[in-house]
Amino acid sequence: MKKEFKKVLVANRGEIAVRVIRTLREMGIKSVAVYSTADKNSLHVQMADESYCIGEGPAKLSYLDMDKILSAAVLSKADAVHPGYGFLSENSEFSKLCSKNDIVFIGPNPDSIRLLGHKSVARDLAKKSGVPITPGSDGCVKKDYIKIAKKIGFPIMIKAAAGGGGKGMRIVLNEEDLNKEVELAKSEAKAAFGNDDVFFEKYIEKPRHVEIQFARDLKGNVVAFPERDCTLQRRHQKLVEETPSPFVTEEVRKKLQKVVEKLADSANYHGVGTVEFLMDANRDFYFMEVNTRLQVEHPVTESICGVDLVKEQILIAQGREISVSQSYVNNFRGHSIEHRINAEDWENGFRPSVSTIEDVSFPMGPGIRIDTHIYPKYKIPSFYDSMIAKLIVWAPTRNEAIKRSLRALEELDIKGVKTTIGLHKHILSDYNFQKGDVYTKYLEEFIPRVLSEKK
Repeated sequence: MKKEFKKVLVANRGEIAVRVIRTLREMGIKSVAVYSTADKNSLHVQMADESYCIGEGPAKLSYLDMDKILSAAVLSKADAVHPGYGFLSENSEFSKLCSKNDIVFIGPNPDSIRLLGHKSVARDLAKKSGVPITPGSDGCVKKDYIKIAKKIGFPIMIKAAAGGGGKGMRIVLNEEDLNKEVELAKSEAKAAFGNDDVFFEKYIEKPRHVEIQFARDLKGNVVAFPERDCTLQRRHQKLVEETPSPFVTEEVRKKLQKVVEKLADSANYHGVGTVEFLMDANRDFYFMEVNTRLQVEHPVTESICGVDLVKEQILIAQGREISVSQSYVNNFRGHSIEHRINAEDWENGFRPSVSTIEDVSFPMGPGIRIDTHIYPKYKIPSFYDSMIAKLIVWAPTRNEAIKRSLRALEELDIKGVKTTIGLHKHILSDYNFQKGDVYTKYLEEFIPRVLSEKK
């Protein structure tokens, strides 16, 4: 059944809230912002048509408080809630509560979130759907740790079943360290997700991290977009993302897209989502997880495909069909790179730089996009993620995109706080990055080398 949204509440903050509000405005839909006391001067609050304070600075007292957000949605008479990413975006209970209050959750249904959001369950579904998976435990591991790990073969990866972002994740090289690392992983998982379930996977050495963005509407139409390469990361947090991958061939891309389409159908998914894979040196790929939400790095896909993924989310939630076809996105153009700009002192252990933005100057010109919520005199709150901006660059070729990124980073000037701008310049100038010859742990070797050379 088709439903027109007149007003949408954005249950998030920062750049993603700004990003969603902009699309809502273009679609002629009123926006409602929610904010914590720490975010009262945030740009998303200023941009929205209405705004409601939902609590104190800590996320558990505001952006993670389902009752307060739903109260704001009911009070504002919002037709739907867009969760952004993080916070409640992959919370099946929140999706269910929205439905109970006759409010559309702009995302998959609670069953799909539950099915794919729990990594162990998603892994089983992937296996049944014919998606290649790494050798691992059958479901969550409750006992017999050593016996199960030996069967898989060291090194192994311990992973939290109920969440991501590197929390509850441990690499174990030998039997002696296993029990200790399991307990640490379970403790981290419990603290981060309220669930200490973990499972084991074979650890693939020097892998690449690639992912496929997809969209599926209520009629079962599926579109799988070109792959994103998110290999460059630090402590499982992505720093640079690009599309298409310099490593993936057309043949491998088609295989990736095919298995993602099948997995989306198996889960009866609707909305946008992302399937993440590890890829070895032979270009064999293995299922990692599904993110049942919008990704931070979605703009690079938008750049080469000419599509607004937030708009597609909203259209699907209204009961409409996806507005682009598979053949349309297969004819993508050029290359796009995203740089996450964090308020961190990368030269001193990535210490958070919580201060006031004295002044800011953004780059301009062809193929340049900035997604951000900062402005001069904006005070960065201490309660949230350190990302303050995303620089997204498009160019006809990867080599031109690298050159354009360097030019844009030279123009990007943020005064008053330490940022990772300098690190991105070093990455772009690196010979191995320019060749596309990197792996997920590459920055752990690269950053110390750069710092030693600077001394």
